[in-house]
Amino acid sequence: MKLKVAFDVDDTLVVPSVATMGEGDRPNMDTISLFRWFERQGHNMIIWSGGGVDYARGWSERLGLKAEILPKVAGQGVDICFDDCEVNLATVNVRVRRVKNSISRKEWNQHRRKV
Repeated sequence: MKLKVAFDVDDTLVVPSVATMGEGDRPNMDTISLFRWFERQGHNMIIWSGGGVDYARGWSERLGLKAEILPKVAGQGVDICFDDCEVNLATVNVRVRRVKNSISRKEWNQHRRKV
C-alpha cells in the first residue's frame, strides 16, 4: 500500500539560519534520510511549507528531493505528516524535534516573510 507522506520545510527538512547561529540555512540530514527511506519504499512524497508552494518548490529543488509540492493544508488525504509544530494535517502527524529549540523562531519568521 502506497502512503502519502508529507514533509514541512523549515525546521524539518531544513535547519534555518536562526538555529545555525548565522551560518545560513542548511539541510537537516537526519530528516532528509527519513524522507529518502519513505521514497525508497515507493510512497508518494509531498513537500509543503507555511511559506507557500513556491518556497517549498525552491527547497525541494535545492535539496534534490523529488516530491509533489502542495499547499500546507488539511484535507488532502495525507497519511503521515512530519512537521516541527503540532499540526493536524494528516492521519498521523509526527512532530520533529527542532535543532536548538530554545531559540525563538518568532522574530526570524517575521523577517523571513518580508524577504
